[in-house]
Amino acid sequence: MATPTPLEQLVKTAVTPRQVSIGLPTSLSPAERRFPLTPEAAAMLVDRGFTVKMESGASESIHFSDEAYARHGVVVVDRAEALRCDIVVYLPTVSEADARKLKRGALLLGFEHAESRSPGAIRVLLQRSVTAIALDKISDSSGNHPFADILREIDGRAAVAIASSLLADAIHGKGILLGGIAGVVPCELTLIGADLAALAAARSAIGLGATVRLFDNDIYRLRDLEAAVGPGVIASALHPRVLHSALRTADIVIGCSLRRPVEISSEEVGDMKRGVITFDLNHAQSPMFPSMPTVDLALASPCDNAPESGQRVCYINAGSAVPRTAAMALSNTLLTMFEDIVACRTALDAIKINPGLRGAAYTFLGKPVSAEVASLLGMRVVDINLLLQCS
Repeated sequence: MATPTPLEQLVKTAVTPRQVSIGLPTSLSPAERRFPLTPEAAAMLVDRGFTVKMESGASESIHFSDEAYARHGVVVVDRAEALRCDIVVYLPTVSEADARKLKRGALLLGFEHAESRSPGAIRVLLQRSVTAIALDKISDSSGNHPFADILREIDGRAAVAIASSLLADAIHGKGILLGGIAGVVPCELTLIGADLAALAAARSAIGLGATVRLFDNDIYRLRDLEAAVGPGVIASALHPRVLHSALRTADIVIGCSLRRPVEISSEEVGDMKRGVITFDLNHAQSPMFPSMPTVDLALASPCDNAPESGQRVCYINAGSAVPRTAAMALSNTLLTMFEDIVACRTALDAIKINPGLRGAAYTFLGKPVSAEVASLLGMRVVDINLLLQCS
């Protein structure tokens, strides 16, 4: 009788992919009230296989409770555990103490905040081989900057909304509307700089019935913005006399970014109206009104702008006055970026494939890959493309 011969049998096997964890620590900077993810956005990341860990109380600035995130699958943890994740999204400048708690080889995502970077914290990032990327420096295939652009748009619309509210205040303002009333001369808005924030501000102000004057020292930017807004905006090159005349009659002045920055002198500020509402949306990079005291809207309430008060202040950080809107806008952009990372399996692969991410990195594999960061540390900058070829 023949003995049975054992045969090979295929066994179905499966490799369980490692779950990537995303940490959301609480902002320790009072000047940064924006938060990167809403509960709904966090739920979408959980559904796609991410583990999202949020520090308890981190979302208070946008008026969402820990329970709202927990219901959507987010794990509420302490600060140390949120910082130990594979990817940490922390919008302010990271401190040296927090940098030491980051996982070795982690990916850190935040805003640039070049003016407040800590050399000690960056050295710790290098020692721990943390890949740090400035979200507002990320570009797409068309050369746009998705995070920076959405923040500029929010800044422009927020500035007009806040200015409109301040002017309408019967006690601390002038008690006037921007316009749109038959027989009543509308308020005047002067915009300096034809960027995306100016476009958003112009559209908001024109919709409320204001007269909008726009200045820039780049004719092509003026032409593009005029085409986008339509005939409702009065555009001009930055001729000193014309600008000075517009500043004298303006009820609202908003400074935006210029390719060749300008400063408004103290004499020109002195000729502006009493009760004028002034914003500088590019203050961190190049202050446009250096003689004016600033009011950071992330830290303080608006001042008394009634004409009899006689004071003129410059409001900054307009977008932080509407942090929940910023969170919703940032969530949309972050979801797209995380999808790209998942498609590439690892953050390292995503950086290799995506030139927009490469250009936004400032530390990578223990080396400074940004000229500004290398200069801050007194080190030599390393080309990230060379590091990628060796990795």
